Amino acid sequence: MLDASARAIRDEIAAGRTSAVDVCRTFLGRIEAVNPLLNAFNLVDRDRALARAADIDRRRAAGGPLGPLAGVPVAVKDNLCVRGMRTTASSRILERFVPPYDATAVERLEAAGAVIVGKTNCDEFAMGSSNENSAFGPVRNPWATDRTPGGSSGGSAAAVAARCVPLALGSDTGGSIRQPAAFCGVVGLKPTYGRVSRYGLLAFASSLDQIGPIARTAADAALALAVLAGADPADATSSQEPVPHLTAALTGDVTGLRIGVPRGFVTEGVDEAVRRAFETALDTLRRAGAALVDVALPHAKYAIPVYYLIATAEASSNLARYDGVRYGYRARGETERGVREMYSRTRDQGFGAEVKRRIVLGTYVLSAGYYDAYYLKAQQVRTLLRSDYQQAFEQVDVLAMPTSPIPPFRLGEKTADPLQMYLADVFTVSANLAGLPAISVPCGFVERPASALRSESPSAKLRRGLAEAPRAEGSASEGGPDRLPVGLQLTGRVFDESTLLRVADAYERLTDWHTQVPLL
Repeated sequence: MLDASARAIRDEIAAGRTSAVDVCRTFLGRIEAVNPLLNAFNLVDRDRALARAADIDRRRAAGGPLGPLAGVPVAVKDNLCVRGMRTTASSRILERFVPPYDATAVERLEAAGAVIVGKTNCDEFAMGSSNENSAFGPVRNPWATDRTPGGSSGGSAAAVAARCVPLALGSDTGGSIRQPAAFCGVVGLKPTYGRVSRYGLLAFASSLDQIGPIARTAADAALALAVLAGADPADATSSQEPVPHLTAALTGDVTGLRIGVPRGFVTEGVDEAVRRAFETALDTLRRAGAALVDVALPHAKYAIPVYYLIATAEASSNLARYDGVRYGYRARGETERGVREMYSRTRDQGFGAEVKRRIVLGTYVLSAGYYDAYYLKAQQVRTLLRSDYQQAFEQVDVLAMPTSPIPPFRLGEKTADPLQMYLADVFTVSANLAGLPAISVPCGFVERPASALRSESPSAKLRRGLAEAPRAEGSASEGGPDRLPVGLQLTGRVFDESTLLRVADAYERLTDWHTQVPLL
């Protein structure tokens, strides 16, 4: 069951060949076994999950209708509100916050029968590319526990890769679903801006944030998006655009499909092993019948500075609500010194270093005398970047790039150099700035000794291997030479997730990268 897809789990439960409670217990046991090593979860609510699973079993026994995710264990990033479940955004300032309502995405998951098992660790307020900015400690990559799983949705990606859940939710502001999916060897889908309601998502940058699924297959990502997508009266930015039959698009055929490759953008600064995996993936799709077309994105080189002006400006505005008055952490003994002092101490003690850095940057670029020079100029370049993509999509159906220019890096390797950390998002931020859908699928590895890897096999062998395998010298758990996942990123037209999922699914049928499992 640990190796089963979300779709397969739902089918087994619906047919009565297993129970939702047994499935839930299996995955809860897996979380209990590996989370001390990975730190992927901030909270696991065993009682709530088992009660929910038992309700699914009663409904099936009574002959009632079952949803498309009936009994499927799901993890939710800790910046999405779940009623009665602590929601912290991995920040001390919200350490004791328990929301009285569900995010729309959570509400739709549960209406579809999903069983939410807990909240996953993330960079504080989703600000980061390595999951090292969490107030509750870093998440570790299941493929190499001395490496980052990517961020900010690192806990969700690590949980899916480590078989703690078959499906998880993340949020993506500049690559925070796709980059950790690439680093952990799983599938991560950022939908078009407005395709999924943001109601109940703790805001980072409101014109960029989007909720999406992390899964082991494109088919499971399609299944999840079909549940999540659609207009929501609680979110004025959600779109009225009809949601197509996403799973029907998974034909396995890419014959005649035009794949654009912005070679002038994706060659500079890319790790050689990542470049080879990317070129091999392109050749695989070409041999399957797709046509490769060179395209230009002349303003893409400005995406990182544009992103870090717009995102920080919006963050400084959104995070102003955390003042110690209405909810969340309040600095002790400061009220008698005055409200202003209390605000200052609360925010200083409650926010981590990266969040403070972005608030300061954002406040600066919005300040009098600098607004036109920085924020307004960034918005103008954002428009040019969007125009580049529109022109490219007149020639092609999807665009292909590496998800990240580098493989997963070591924990602590880039924390002293924020600029180098930010540059890890060079291929992902453009989709957010342009509001486009994008997906990352596994497309290879940077090699490490074979002793630290196994191909997918029956779950009995998995359990036996985990229990009996000695820690070989240089294995992932000892931080030696690594075999690290590489991701292929596909970007599509606005609201054309169907084509992205079609290409990703076809690529999976031609390769076995998505079936590889880390040996913890």
